[in-house]
Amino acid sequence: MVDFRLGDEYEELRTSVREFAREQIAPVIAEHYENEKFPYEIIRQMGKMGLFGLPFDEKFGGMGGDYFALCIALEELARVDSSVAVTLEAGVSLGAMPIYRYGTDEQKRQWLPRLTSGEALAAFGLTEPGTGSDAAGTTTRAVLDETTGEWVINGTKAFITNSGTDITCLVTVMAVTGTNPDGSKELSTIIVPAGTPGFTVAPQYSKVGWCASDTHELSFDDVRVPAANLLGERGRGLAQFLRILDEGRIAIAALAVGLAQGCVDESVSYAKQRTAFGRPIGDNQAVSFLIADMDLRAHTARLGYYDAASRMLAGEDFKRYAAIAKLNASNAAMENSRYATQVHGGYGFMNESPVGRFYRDAKILEIGEGTSEVQRMLIARGLGL
Repeated sequence: MVDFRLGDEYEELRTSVREFAREQIAPVIAEHYENEKFPYEIIRQMGKMGLFGLPFDEKFGGMGGDYFALCIALEELARVDSSVAVTLEAGVSLGAMPIYRYGTDEQKRQWLPRLTSGEALAAFGLTEPGTGSDAAGTTTRAVLDETTGEWVINGTKAFITNSGTDITCLVTVMAVTGTNPDGSKELSTIIVPAGTPGFTVAPQYSKVGWCASDTHELSFDDVRVPAANLLGERGRGLAQFLRILDEGRIAIAALAVGLAQGCVDESVSYAKQRTAFGRPIGDNQAVSFLIADMDLRAHTARLGYYDAASRMLAGEDFKRYAAIAKLNASNAAMENSRYATQVHGGYGFMNESPVGRFYRDAKILEIGEGTSEVQRMLIARGLGL
């Protein structure tokens, strides 16, 4: 028998995060969003709930759960606000997960307890101003100084989430560390602690959406870190991070589903309360059909990320299914935010309206952690094309 219902532990997690989002995030997030302020108190509460430790082993301060538990939490957070949700997503899947997957025992002991508790955040420096989706086009370089036993890093990274908060403790940087026998770039990942001399965090970007999350350009000018800060195997940096991205696409799909479902929630509530021509606007078939289509998109997108996550946890090849989930869910988020704004009319165009924020937040889901075009390319490759 196929059963898509969640087990008791997952349901308990969903309920607790849903209540937290509605009671603690919803009343205050608009002010943070409008003033582009990072919500430190909310993040601190999420840390106490164990959300940053969901998929990590208890010996590193984690909750001993799995990646699907993280996805459930992300969906529920994003039903209310995506800035908070992406802070968790990036903090776990891009910040802590590379260290958990590829770090030495010493690196794990040094960094993971603070990251899994939410006491600190980590970031991953991949994207550069001139590369975008072309990760192999990385130009940031790291040269090993044999005399001092240090990596010397030079370059610039762009659009890096969680990289400049007061609690950011490190950025893992993708850099060219040599040349492979076939002439291609040797790419490796290196841990750079916050505050390292020569490591500069530019002012916060002014963004269309995710306005309460933290995003910066980073520059590295002769930044020196110990050789032991190499993360994983030298020359395997890109391969390691592509695996991280595959997992992250499932998480972003869950976040997108949350936004899509949030649009349904807000639209149903508004359609019941708002009256026009003497009756609730939800009585009009034109409005009710819009909302029905929104619910269909959210539901089918949810099944997509459930499927991708189940394949990942079963140890199966999940790359194509993660791309399908991410592409479908980001499309659903974009469409639902547009229709939710239409249902709300002029009120939906106001920044104080949740759907106004949803509309602004949705677009980045078609870009971040692999554009929609990249997802289609991955799906086609998975089909042997």
